Amino acid sequence: MSGKPVRLGRGDFRVFRTISTRWADNDVFGHVNNVVYYNWFDTLITGWLIENRFLDIAASEIVGLVAGTRCDYFESVAFPETVEAAMAVERLGRSSVTYRIGIFREGGPVTVAQGLFTHVYVARGPQTPVPIPAPLREALARLQVG
Repeated sequence: MSGKPVRLGRGDFRVFRTISTRWADNDVFGHVNNVVYYNWFDTLITGWLIENRFLDIAASEIVGLVAGTRCDYFESVAFPETVEAAMAVERLGRSSVTYRIGIFREGGPVTVAQGLFTHVYVARGPQTPVPIPAPLREALARLQVG
């Protein structure tokens, strides 16, 4: 048993964002460095939260803090490729949400990398866990996959 997850396809995700790779993303081996994928995960989720008015970076009293991440790689990508980052909700808890994330070559049918990204919602000041606000919970529920 290899433990390697099955590569997911476009139908396994609900939201897509196009991201251009940059020359600085490549490492000495000529492909996008693994840490850049985590940046794409964060960019995808934070962009969705801001665009849907669930996050005001400067003023939101309740914010999602990253509690865990994971990424599995199937193929390398390199600058100057364009990728598509995709997300769906894998698990929706009382104060946390785990997103399913996929990275696709532009127009590609299956992920080149995929993973999980968990936010725990907290009160900004004391950083104590709080329930996910109802409007956000409703939007996340619409992105949930089985």
